[in-house]
Amino acid sequence: MTAATTPSGRPMRVLISSTFAFTICFAVWMIFAVLGIPIKAQLGLSETQFGLLAAMPVLTGSLVRVPLGIWTDRYGGRPVFFILMLLAVVPIWLLSYATEYWQFLVLALFVGLTGGSFSVGTPYVARWFPRNKQGLAMGVFGAGNSGSAITKFVAPALIAAAGGAWVIVPQVYAVALLVTAVLFWMFSASDPAHRVTRGASLSAQFAMLRDPRVWRYCQYYSVVFGGYVALALWMTKYYIGEYGFDMKLAALLAACFSLPGGVLRALGGWISDRYGAYKTTWWVMWVCWVAFFLLSYPQTQFTVMTANGARQFGIALGPVTFTVLLFIVGIAMAIGKASVFKFISDEFGENIGAVSGIVGLAGGMGGFILPILFGVLLDLTGVRSSAFMLLYGTVCVSLIFMHFSFRPESTALGQAQAASAGKQAA
Repeated sequence: MTAATTPSGRPMRVLISSTFAFTICFAVWMIFAVLGIPIKAQLGLSETQFGLLAAMPVLTGSLVRVPLGIWTDRYGGRPVFFILMLLAVVPIWLLSYATEYWQFLVLALFVGLTGGSFSVGTPYVARWFPRNKQGLAMGVFGAGNSGSAITKFVAPALIAAAGGAWVIVPQVYAVALLVTAVLFWMFSASDPAHRVTRGASLSAQFAMLRDPRVWRYCQYYSVVFGGYVALALWMTKYYIGEYGFDMKLAALLAACFSLPGGVLRALGGWISDRYGAYKTTWWVMWVCWVAFFLLSYPQTQFTVMTANGARQFGIALGPVTFTVLLFIVGIAMAIGKASVFKFISDEFGENIGAVSGIVGLAGGMGGFILPILFGVLLDLTGVRSSAFMLLYGTVCVSLIFMHFSFRPESTALGQAQAASAGKQAA
């Protein structure tokens, strides 16, 4: 079923309403990218504690992805998405009343439910479109990642309008999520034919991990999505610490990464449909490898003994160069996030909900662990660019893993194509 063959245009209504809902959910999910900064100052948190707080919603959003993907297969995306948003409204509102670190951590876990919306919306949207358009459809839906940029625009402005009182942010976000849930229910649709009636148990779905392809996609997604989430949470604070910017300017510059990293996911879906998931993902990894190598270099002062005596030299990335490189990484990760799910839609059409849940879990866990490691490395070394050193290492592992995983398949494909060409020539 497609929009073209449906008089009511339900596929497009589903795509638009789901993308809007996911955008708001992602904005809520990334709330501590900005909110965590005044909370850190208020509570006197260490870098590691800040990283844990920022990452806590990502933990819940990751862990619930597998069951949510399964429930979407069984019961349909519309009711699951709607209930998920309603459940998150209360804990978001209660953030404005929290005063202790443990209270923020507990509430952050419940706020993280919104992050599970991806594993609901992806199979829900994909099943409304034919296979040759699923990559683009999922890419458009995935553009809701740009909600991270919305938080960087909206949250600092709300805090400034409230005279520096950060409690206004969770209150506004709670109301916005409630309104979004209502609008989603009004404009979305259901199709019983999209439900997987032969739903497997949770243990049976996890048995898919025996398939090496699932492990590959978990690895790639932990880099392109986990890295995106981690940087989206960390960059506002990075700009403040590294360049001394105020929160509004820091958040604005951080959005130069978050915005293309979300919006251009639709472009990634189109590229993956046109050129294939493997080739697209391969080039994404190489672009990230080069960019992270450059971003990893810390501000350095060194002395060289010359014929005329000692001379001082300095190497550092200025804010403009840094932001341009970050912008490039955002584009690459947006394309990579779509290409990984193109793999899944091509190879696991019948269980796309469950597999996307498992892969989403891996990506989310990357987004949970990385900010904590960023804080630990910063506390241990005092070098802020150590965050990019870590990401550079993960991309190196991914490139090696991807090369050796696909080499036999690439060889077999090449042989098959050569044989086909030989037959045609004969």
